[in-house]
Amino acid sequence: MSYDIYFLSRHDGQSWDEVLEVMEDAAEHSEPIPARLLEAWDRIVPQARVLLGEVDITEYEQESRDLSHSGTGIDLSVFGDEVSITVPYWHAGDDAAVALGMVFALSAIVEKETGLTAYDPQMKGPLTEMQPQGATELMSRITEDLRIRYGG
Repeated sequence: MSYDIYFLSRHDGQSWDEVLEVMEDAAEHSEPIPARLLEAWDRIVPQARVLLGEVDITEYEQESRDLSHSGTGIDLSVFGDEVSITVPYWHAGDDAAVALGMVFALSAIVEKETGLTAYDPQMKGPLTEMQPQGATELMSRITEDLRIRYGG
């Protein structure tokens, strides 16, 4: 389980639910990464390294790109024309605030370089309209619940 951020293209008059439905339909078809996203990836990676420090990069031909930060579990993925950031529910309290602060900062970089909008499906809105405190509280609550249920 992870806290997810999706990067979406929304047209005038289109609801977020409609955008998510289009994304889910597109996920059924594996396509190569569009050139514009490959170019954006090349600009994002150095900035992500400055923000996160040491990261692992995995590239699979023209199909996918992945950037992982082992200290936080933050993962930035590009698969075809889908872009997302995930962070596992490992963090609570101040640790959640730090991890999500990094996610919000990385999301701003991805938005700037791709022109896509960061959407938070947990909070059901664009990340720019979210308060970091609400995301931190949600992550903390879910992390603590998972620890109670499954240990750790």
